Amino acid sequence: MATKSVDAAAVTTADETTRTEEDTEQVAEAAAGRDQERAAEEAPAQTTEETPEEAPEAAPEEAPAQDSGPSGVGQGAGAVVAAALGVVSLTGSWMGTVASARESLIGQLQTSSSSGVAKMIKEGYGDAWHANALWAGLFALSALVVGVIVLVRPAFGEPGRAQAPWIRSVAWAGVSLGVIGLLLAVLKYTDVLLGLPTTG
Repeated sequence: MATKSVDAAAVTTADETTRTEEDTEQVAEAAAGRDQERAAEEAPAQTTEETPEEAPEAAPEEAPAQDSGPSGVGQGAGAVVAAALGVVSLTGSWMGTVASARESLIGQLQTSSSSGVAKMIKEGYGDAWHANALWAGLFALSALVVGVIVLVRPAFGEPGRAQAPWIRSVAWAGVSLGVIGLLLAVLKYTDVLLGLPTTG
């Protein structure tokens, strides 16, 4: 009977020891779980606080590349102006017409009814004709100069930048018209072309 009591006491003690160990393990697991939860809660806060310090600086946006070279607009405008001046030198201009009328009026004022026919022709028509030729020559010379400047401009610009074909074509047209207009103006001014009539 005493043996059974001892065995029962030993079993009871073993059960209590087992329960104590289980309780200890549960407490340890619960403590470990709380520590993990606390660490998980603190980790985002630390990450948030460290983010501004560790965040790399944003790279500045690169400005779009711009072509700093000449666009050719000025050369195109110069070529068109040269061609227009050449056309004006051949067809006549408002300035030439006004200058011709002014010289004709001055000639009429400087002559009288007793003046000779040759003087009347020269003063009334010759000077007016010469004034018109002079203005035509000025326009032709302007066309020639502007056209040549446009043609030689690439030599002083950005190396390797070709001039547009249409600009060269229009500039050459202006130069050609300028040469023709200047030649005709010189011939008219010297009375070689359409000279004044002679009086017997």
